[in-house]
Amino acid sequence: MTEITVRPLAQSDHADWRRLWTDYLTFYETKLPEEIYAITWKRLFTPGEFEPKGFIATLGGKAVGLTHYLYHRSGWSEKNNCYLQDLFADPDVRGKGIGAALIEAVKQEAGKIGVKNVYWMTHETNTTARKLYDHVARRTGFIEYDLL
Repeated sequence: MTEITVRPLAQSDHADWRRLWTDYLTFYETKLPEEIYAITWKRLFTPGEFEPKGFIATLGGKAVGLTHYLYHRSGWSEKNNCYLQDLFADPDVRGKGIGAALIEAVKQEAGKIGVKNVYWMTHETNTTARKLYDHVARRTGFIEYDLL
């Protein structure tokens, strides 16, 4: 079986990152203006405690998954939390451990700096992802609300 490799995003990953992130946005029926692609890519490489970071997953040398995550403060702990903001695996490789490997990479990286918690959200209809999430994490029961 071909080995999954997960590593931090590099500047040379731009084309693969853009393809995967576009596919992720398409999955959620979302389009973003070109400026947001540029801003997000720039932020992923901007040093800073609270700037977003990313990993890319490859299988057989091909980029097949990505995740974005960021740290933030909490009023409930002196330790930061880690929000796993985006997680995507190419549909052709779903069920092969890409998502789990990306989640584990974020967990390991967050553990290095002693975060209190790694958490994320998914749409209630995303049953494929929810099967994975129910296996690797615990559901908290909280419901998200948006204002803007």
